[in-house]
Amino acid sequence: MKNLQLNSENAMPILKALANEHRMKILTMLNKGPLNVNEISERLHLPFSTTAVNVKKLEDAGLITTEMIPGRGSQKISSSRYDRISIELKNDLPAPNDSIIIEMPIGEYVNCEVAPTCGLLSEDEILGLHDDPRSFYEPIHKQAQLLWFRSGHVEYRFPNRIPYGALSTAFEISAELCSEAPYSKLDWPSDITLWINDVELGTWTSPSDFGGQRGFLTPTWWETHNTQYGLLKRWRITDQGCYIDGTKISDTTIDVLKLSSKPYISVKFGVKEDAVNKGGMNLFGKRFGNYEQDIIMKVQYVKKDVE
Repeated sequence: MKNLQLNSENAMPILKALANEHRMKILTMLNKGPLNVNEISERLHLPFSTTAVNVKKLEDAGLITTEMIPGRGSQKISSSRYDRISIELKNDLPAPNDSIIIEMPIGEYVNCEVAPTCGLLSEDEILGLHDDPRSFYEPIHKQAQLLWFRSGHVEYRFPNRIPYGALSTAFEISAELCSEAPYSKLDWPSDITLWINDVELGTWTSPSDFGGQRGFLTPTWWETHNTQYGLLKRWRITDQGCYIDGTKISDTTIDVLKLSSKPYISVKFGVKEDAVNKGGMNLFGKRFGNYEQDIIMKVQYVKKDVE
């Protein structure tokens, strides 16, 4: 287990998640070992629905992980990610941080290179043809709420709203993702990489293409043997390094992104040709999966003093 180090910039979402007696008890229980929602519900003497909501809030905050474990009835098993949480209150920034938050629909990609298995779904129907990369270039692709491919990438261009002359202090991308197998497969790892302005930010290994149990938001017409949901992943980079879900993965710092060099910020998800686990990628919109969001970009910055 690892220590989660917070500061005054990023502590609030964690503190909100912890400000609940039930969630604190859940964290304490999971620190002793993984449990499913039924087990947690029984131990806390709470309704299943109440327990599920609290588990999801802890997962959204990045404090626990939830995944499908074969051999236990294909149930979601939750595990604690940290055994210690600490907050650094000292702040040497020259001025309070301002922030920009932009949500990008997953169908609004500007460039792609995909190989089968591949496809797109709207909230109501299949878009184009399954396993035909040409469908990714049809105008209707903007309606996508789920897209997948075995190899390749999709690129988005977020509007650059950073004020001229401002200093960017933190950059974050979050999205719901999982591996891609025909239909779905729990034991199917895939190395999914994020690039910002063509700089490789880091790779997360998805354990599964999650199916067999309907996602909270997934429409009923999409059968449960298909991909149903993913995991919410957060890449974050500051002047201290690069992180995935709060765990430091490299010493790469925010200045290498050159965020102010273009009128847009390029965000690219993909599976590299030389990936060790080349298991494809599913990307979920706010009408599919377990998380009601598309791709969210957050930028924190400080305005420089004008003499």
